Amino acid sequence: MDKIFLPHLQKIEPHAQFTFRFPIIESSLGRKYYAKVGSLSEREQFVGEAESLRAIHNAAPGLAPQVLAAVGPDDSSATSEPPYFLSEYWDIKSLTSNHKAGEELGMRLAAELHAYKSTTGFGFHVPTFCGATRQDNGWYQTWEECYSAMIGSLLAKLRDKGRFSELCTKGEQVRSKVIPFLLRPLEIEPVLLHGDLWSGNAGIDTLLGQPVIFDPSSYYGHNEADLAIARIFGGFPRSFFEKYHEHLPKTEPVDQYELRADLYELYHYLNHTVLFGSSYAGSALRKMTALLGAFP
Repeated sequence: MDKIFLPHLQKIEPHAQFTFRFPIIESSLGRKYYAKVGSLSEREQFVGEAESLRAIHNAAPGLAPQVLAAVGPDDSSATSEPPYFLSEYWDIKSLTSNHKAGEELGMRLAAELHAYKSTTGFGFHVPTFCGATRQDNGWYQTWEECYSAMIGSLLAKLRDKGRFSELCTKGEQVRSKVIPFLLRPLEIEPVLLHGDLWSGNAGIDTLLGQPVIFDPSSYYGHNEADLAIARIFGGFPRSFFEKYHEHLPKTEPVDQYELRADLYELYHYLNHTVLFGSSYAGSALRKMTALLGAFP
């Protein structure tokens, strides 16, 4: 693996020597890097992560590790050579209960990441992966179409498992009734999302004391969707949400904010059902029942 990364490292630090202890590489000048190599079958995952991080760096420099070298979506050698990834290395500690860091993250998310708009539409230019689940992405002219396609993709994966018939039936009802009602009237623009912003993908850089995010599954969508999995699993101080909405108020109609939150949480409950099985199916079903009950 040294041969893959050494040419890239020598361009960054031409006078340094490098010690390889994968996934960490350390230079004789004290700089550290994170590096990994995958199998040919993991090419899309590597491309999706790298393109997500590059977009986040453009939107909010320093909020996520900068990609220094990686296989690209148009890399002609990608089909015959293992995918690779090289980025900054940060020593990261938990964000939980850190009031100040929570405020800073909420502010940066609202003022920078979720202010970075797409001129192409809703979606993303390459597939990304929420956990191990492939998000097909592509481009859509409306948020309603984009989100309905995302939910539909998860329902298709559940159908392929030969189980979860009630979940799939109610899921299609959510697509036909709830999504048009809640999302069609929104006057929003597509902004860059992290896509999988739970507490395990956020933290504090121990060197600088600044909040950071990583392991994204990005796409351009409604900003409120990026808060969903943080609400589900916790780990973010209350100051995060308060400061976020101080800088980016809830979308009108505000009285439907909680219903939209339930709808956006549904994506992650369905995805966890795809990934981990029936232990999450009940939570997904309860969300669907509540949403459908609000729109008889």
